[in-house]
Amino acid sequence: MNLKIYPLEKIQGEVSLPASKSYSIRAFIIAACGGLSTIMFPSDCDDAKAAMMVAKAFGARVRKIKDGYAIDALVRKNARFCASTIDVAESGTSLRFVLPLLPFYAQIATVVGKGTLVGRPNKHLCESLRSIGLNIRGDGDKESVPIRYTGGKISGGRVVIDGSVSSQFVSALLIALPRVAEDTRLIVSGKMLVSQDYVIMTRQILEKAGVTVTPKGPREFQIPGGQEFKGLKDFHVPSDDGLAAFFMSAAAIMPSHIVLKGHFDHKLVQSDSAILPFLKKMGVRFTRTDATMRLNGPFALKGGVFSLKNCPDLVPIMAVTAMFAKGITRLKDIGHARVKESDRITDLRKELQKVGADITEKNAELIIRPKAVYKTGVTLDPHHDHRLAMAFAILGLRIGVTVKDMECTAKSYPGFVKAFKTLT
Repeated sequence: MNLKIYPLEKIQGEVSLPASKSYSIRAFIIAACGGLSTIMFPSDCDDAKAAMMVAKAFGARVRKIKDGYAIDALVRKNARFCASTIDVAESGTSLRFVLPLLPFYAQIATVVGKGTLVGRPNKHLCESLRSIGLNIRGDGDKESVPIRYTGGKISGGRVVIDGSVSSQFVSALLIALPRVAEDTRLIVSGKMLVSQDYVIMTRQILEKAGVTVTPKGPREFQIPGGQEFKGLKDFHVPSDDGLAAFFMSAAAIMPSHIVLKGHFDHKLVQSDSAILPFLKKMGVRFTRTDATMRLNGPFALKGGVFSLKNCPDLVPIMAVTAMFAKGITRLKDIGHARVKESDRITDLRKELQKVGADITEKNAELIIRPKAVYKTGVTLDPHHDHRLAMAFAILGLRIGVTVKDMECTAKSYPGFVKAFKTLT
C-alpha cells in the first residue's frame, strides 16, 4: 500500500498508544518457560503475535481473556513436545530467544522465518550455543534462518557471548540459562556493548517471573541453576515509548496540539524512552503523567550530538526531526542499526537524499545539516522497514511525500496509519 501524504498547516488530536512490542515479546516467551501467567494489554503487532505462537509451539496453553491472555506453561521434566518446525515470521527477537530454549522442548527442530529476517546475523549466538553443547547451525556465513537444531543440551559454567552486534543474544541466554542444572557465569565480550537497556528489560521480566539474575557489571552475570519460572502475575504491558516518538516528532516540527494516551510505567525500563531527553535537548517541551503526554508545537529545534548506542530504533525518526533543527546533528554509535529490518544508515540516507536532505553517512554515524527547503511529492521506499515507513510518514506532514509499503508498519504498529490519519 502506498500512502500519499500532503503537507499540512496544523495537526491535532488524541492518539491511544500501542503496548510495547519488546515487553510483549519477552512476556510471551518467559511465560512459556513455566508457571501460570496473565499478560494484560499486550501489543497486537506481528512480532508479538509471533512470540505468542512460539509459546504455543513450546506447548503452552494460551487462552484469550478480557484485555489479554492467560498462559499455562506445560513444563514437564525431560519432556520433548515442541513442534519440529518453529516459524518466527519476521521477529528477530523471537528468533534469538527461541534458539537456546530448543533443548528444553525438542530433540530436533528447525527454526524458520521470512522477509527481512532472512539474512540477519545469528553467528555469535550460534557459536556460543555450540560451545556449551548444542548441535545447531544457521544458513550461510551469517547463520541466518533456517536454523537447524539436531540435538545436545546446554551446560552451565562459564559462558561467553559477543554483545557487540545485538543485545538479543545476551537476553536469549539470560532467559535460558536459569533452567540448566549448573550455575552459570555469563561473560559478555565485544568491543562495544549495544542496546543494554534491552538486557535490563529482560531482567525485569525475569524477576517478575521469580527468576534470579545477578549482574556483576555490564559484562558479567551470575545465574543460579535449576531455577523455576513461576509465571507473570497480571503483567500490564506498558505503552511503547519508541512508537510515541513518531508522534512526538510530528508535534515538534508542526503547529500542533497532540495528546498521547497510554500506560506509562516509569519503573519498567525502555531503551526508546531516550527519545524524551533527546527531544528535550533539541528544545521540545511536553507534560507527562502516568496516562497522558501533551505537546503543543512547533518548537525552535536545535541540533546536537546524540549517542544512539542503546536505542538504534530511534535512528529514523531522530534523523527526520534533525532535518528541521537549527545547526548540525550527529547521530553516533549506530553501527548496529545496519543489521535491523533494513540498513538503517545507508537505506535511510539514500531515501532522505531523494527529498534533498543534506545527510552524510559514516560507518557508525549520520550527520544531518538542515536545509530551508526540501523537495515535495517524492516517493520514498522504506525497504520493508516499519520504522523507516513511520518516520517517512511524519516527514510527509511537513513537505508532502508518498510512502511505499505502509503495510510493513504492522510489524510493530498495525494501527499506525489509522492513528496517523486522525491527526490529519
